[in-house]
Amino acid sequence: MVDETLVSDYFDDPLTAQLVQQVLAMSPGAQLQSERDQAEQLGVSRTALRDRLRHLEAVGVLERRSGAGTFVRQIQPEMVSQSLALGLMASHMTMPSLRSVRIALERQAAMEASQARDHVSIAQMHVAVDRMEATDDRAEMYAADLDFHHALFLACRSPGLKFFADSLSKLLSRSFVKLDTDDQRVQVRSVHRAIYGAVAAGDPVASMQAIDDHFDLLDKLNQHFESLAGAEQKDRAALSPSSLDGDQSVG
Repeated sequence: MVDETLVSDYFDDPLTAQLVQQVLAMSPGAQLQSERDQAEQLGVSRTALRDRLRHLEAVGVLERRSGAGTFVRQIQPEMVSQSLALGLMASHMTMPSLRSVRIALERQAAMEASQARDHVSIAQMHVAVDRMEATDDRAEMYAADLDFHHALFLACRSPGLKFFADSLSKLLSRSFVKLDTDDQRVQVRSVHRAIYGAVAAGDPVASMQAIDDHFDLLDKLNQHFESLAGAEQKDRAALSPSSLDGDQSVG
């Protein structure tokens, strides 16, 4: 069921809003009427209609097939992710500025997952944690981490949260910390085990606290690696030919 009030509130242009309502009421793959028939039905010019259809095609809602007509597309999170990425680039937004968005999504997901008690998805979280604890391979830990958080959003049983999490996943995956020591891996496994335990126990407060601890650890590790990178950069600068030449000239 399409929420017509939501559509009309979001789209200022009445014709665009009307077209969106029609499109959302159709199944993916369904074909729209011809432009002539649609323009007559809506009481608008074909030029005005064509302009709105091009806009909906540009945002990925419609697909024009040469010689076949215009069809409704299945909107995928990946499409939203690309639009978000372009918007972030145009707004000069940085990855750190998305931190609060990711935390808010995961805190809410953890809280709702602890209340929904989706045992299948919670079991998937358990499997992912076990995988993290069974390997020291960076790629496998990364894959298990992605599976863990995917299962968390499944466990919350909130289509809205899962949709936005999926849409942002490619952007946010860049924030994954590279783990170089056994101690770091132990800490990361521990915070994920705590999230799983709190969700499985049905404790929303503990679940949100575990998410906070998770991101506090990520911040701590990121600061550590940034500090190391800064020190390495200074060392390279000190050993560069220009630096050595400068030292010789001063001496």
